[in-house]
Amino acid sequence: MILAALAAGPGKACTPPERPFLPQAREDMHIYRDLIRGDFETYIAAVQDYFRCIDEERARAFSEAREVSEDYGRFIDALE
Repeated sequence: MILAALAAGPGKACTPPERPFLPQAREDMHIYRDLIRGDFETYIAAVQDYFRCIDEERARAFSEAREVSEDYGRFIDALE
């Protein structure tokens, strides 16, 4: 059982996206507006993927915890 858990590996690593840079000067915002807009749109898409990853990992961890609890119950029953 332990070997099977180790073979499955750790949970999926969810990496948060890097926050986009926003210049302080309005003039710079106008000059680099297309680049900044693209950075924000990329961030928004990436953070949605990140949220999905977290949701999937949470579901996987709950399922694993349930299975481990059941295994522990079988272990305790075997000792009695």
